[in-house]
Amino acid sequence: MNQLPENILSSDDEEDLYEHHRIVVDKGQSLIRIDKFLIDRLAHTSRNKIQNAIDTHNIRVNNQIIKANYKVKPADIITVLLPTPPRNTELLPENIPINIIYEDEHLIILDKPAGMVVHPAHGNWTGTLVNALVYYLQNLPAPQHGEYRPGLVHRIDKDTSGLMVIAKTDLAMSHLARQFFDHTINRIYKALVWGVPKSPEGRIETLLARNPRDRKTVAVTEDEYIGKIAITNYKILQDYTYVSLIECKLETGRTHQIRAHMKHIGHPIFSDASYGGDQILRGGQLPKYKQFIENCFAIMPRQALHAYTLGFVHPATKKEMYFESILPPDFDALLQKIKNYS
Repeated sequence: MNQLPENILSSDDEEDLYEHHRIVVDKGQSLIRIDKFLIDRLAHTSRNKIQNAIDTHNIRVNNQIIKANYKVKPADIITVLLPTPPRNTELLPENIPINIIYEDEHLIILDKPAGMVVHPAHGNWTGTLVNALVYYLQNLPAPQHGEYRPGLVHRIDKDTSGLMVIAKTDLAMSHLARQFFDHTINRIYKALVWGVPKSPEGRIETLLARNPRDRKTVAVTEDEYIGKIAITNYKILQDYTYVSLIECKLETGRTHQIRAHMKHIGHPIFSDASYGGDQILRGGQLPKYKQFIENCFAIMPRQALHAYTLGFVHPATKKEMYFESILPPDFDALLQKIKNYS
């Protein structure tokens, strides 16, 4: 999604403005200030940029000029106007292999490999999962929230592997989206983290927001104005002294939730460069051990995080569906090496 530029033209240039985003507010949306509403829906931006865009009339609601304290209401139509034409967002079908483990007329369950971007965005306009899906299916439903993400009900990070559900029909899209919204989807991830949490099981409940120091990451905040509630339940599966294998069950599905939460409690995910897990955080700096960890990083040069299970109610049959994904080769090889060392 295009970002808001630092310098947005004033309304004197209105005849040269182009619509870049159109967001239809969900029917169940509670009253919330528009700048807070938009900060999680416009990528690569900030609250200051959004407020500046409102002040210069580049953000409208129902085609009307509004103020920064405007509270969005269900069915509001929010438009973002910018001085340059929008990029051609036509999604090109690409013959990219995808690992489908289940498919029917309503949905697809696939196992995404690490390294694959889910949706086209800045720096990744081709080679994504969506490009592959457009080739495979041609016609996919699109959610009504201002960004064309055909078939996507949820996303997982580029360098996270594992299970995803893809909607093939409008019925499936709406029903699955509702289950994600209601947090009734059963999702468990496996992760290798630095150290061993003090409690064998735990619940992490915080507010998460974009990190003001690094907009590509998120961080725990106490600011209720910008933060969104995030809940992760973890359980230790195996203690390897300096690292541990855990499972994380999500109650919410915020961006980078597990990665940010594990860093917050002092146990970053192994090899996670964005959250400090690509450094030796336990076990000292003896040459032999240091070389061992560097070899482990080489085996898995991405965060050791895998979407292991996915459970939901089928949108058409109303039957409970449940899927599991084995660890990918790099994750499995990493665990074998650590087991042998231990």
